[in-house]
Amino acid sequence: MTFSRHRVRWALGAMIATVALVLTGCSGAGSLTGGGGREITVAMVSNSQMQDAVKLSTQFEEQNPGVTVRFVTLSENEARAKITASVATGGGEFDVVMISNYETPMWGEYGWLVNLTPYMDADPDYDADDFIPTLKTALSHDGSMYSAPFYGESSFLMYNKKLFAEAGVSLPPRPTWPQVAEAAAKLDNERTAGICLRGKPGWGEVLAPLNTVINAFGGRWYDEDWNAQLDSPEVAAAVKFYVDTVRNHGEAGAASSGFQECGNLLSQGQVAMWYDATSAVSVLESPDTSSIAGDVGYLPAPSMAKGDNGWLYTWSLGIPTSSTHQDEAWKFIRWMTSKSYIEYVSETLGPSHVPPGSRLSTYELPAYKELAAPFAEQTLSAMRAANQLKPTLEPVPYTGVQFLAIPEFQDLGTRVSQQISAAIAGQISVDDALAQAQEYAQVVGKSYQREQ
Repeated sequence: MTFSRHRVRWALGAMIATVALVLTGCSGAGSLTGGGGREITVAMVSNSQMQDAVKLSTQFEEQNPGVTVRFVTLSENEARAKITASVATGGGEFDVVMISNYETPMWGEYGWLVNLTPYMDADPDYDADDFIPTLKTALSHDGSMYSAPFYGESSFLMYNKKLFAEAGVSLPPRPTWPQVAEAAAKLDNERTAGICLRGKPGWGEVLAPLNTVINAFGGRWYDEDWNAQLDSPEVAAAVKFYVDTVRNHGEAGAASSGFQECGNLLSQGQVAMWYDATSAVSVLESPDTSSIAGDVGYLPAPSMAKGDNGWLYTWSLGIPTSSTHQDEAWKFIRWMTSKSYIEYVSETLGPSHVPPGSRLSTYELPAYKELAAPFAEQTLSAMRAANQLKPTLEPVPYTGVQFLAIPEFQDLGTRVSQQISAAIAGQISVDDALAQAQEYAQVVGKSYQREQ
């Protein structure tokens, strides 16, 4: 799919209009340090694996004398807004940006990112062929990679094996969503919620798991002619199921729960199940952060009309073309996405801190292989099966599993997610939420129809 320049400007207009506000305090990229060296500014999300990289970055500076790193760490929603605003306007605030497989192919096409394939090809020790193949494809435009994966993920169902055993509850190897809801009802009690599902607004928050449920129920956002389908029976059934399940048997305060909140609840034994990212194993299997480490079970993303519903996502590192220190920026990306970094994390912080799902060789490291025995096969199978080119049961004009790879989705997805979150909070009905979501989607769909 290609996008015209006017469409890009239209889709990002609201964000660009606020660029002066969102970039406050983020200046300084590419400046000279007091000692005559170069400082690069790295913008990334503040998840646990990224915080580990900040702690370990002195190794990079020791290996690259004269180059220092300044980190700007942000929450996921804030990072997306600030990084998009900066890169879209060529602001030059950042030398390295943490983005995903949503942004990378589009931004590569727009010319906003440096082509990393020449850097990778010039360094055989880097071994780009070691990346999980679906991630390489997802981070490429016209056969070249425009960002390098730091960690990758699909999605699966995680559950507390002790709670299941105590309650005499079990699930089949490939569960359906009604079977999951039935188990959640049996495991829901005064001490423990049956399941945790994201309800926090954001296109990368509640819509990430919910879109896979919509796909599973046979739903889609648009038909082949860009007619919005958010009020279709399939989408309505999926969203009602999701909202009812989390309201009846989910965590307290679900409308404000995201990845971090659900991870904390499952790791501390306060919920029995959690459907979310495969990268959560870093939290769940670490004795430092989890009271149920070693007692977690993993099952594929639940199915319905459609199977293989795990999403495909990666936090990756790219270089904006506006960076004036592109070679130094590549050196940092190479350090943080290399085999040697993964080995260094395992040796220094322990295998539970290893960023998962980016390289095939990660699953052959002896220490990590032992830790990953319960979830490695499920993780790799889900990532290999995820097909963002054919995400739905019926044909669609877009790509992406848990997102739509169109420029408008940052705004459209956020608006729709706010309606869903309000339904989870009990503020509006699912029917009203989807009626409003349908109106939002129709505006975008009509803009594509005019171009056909």
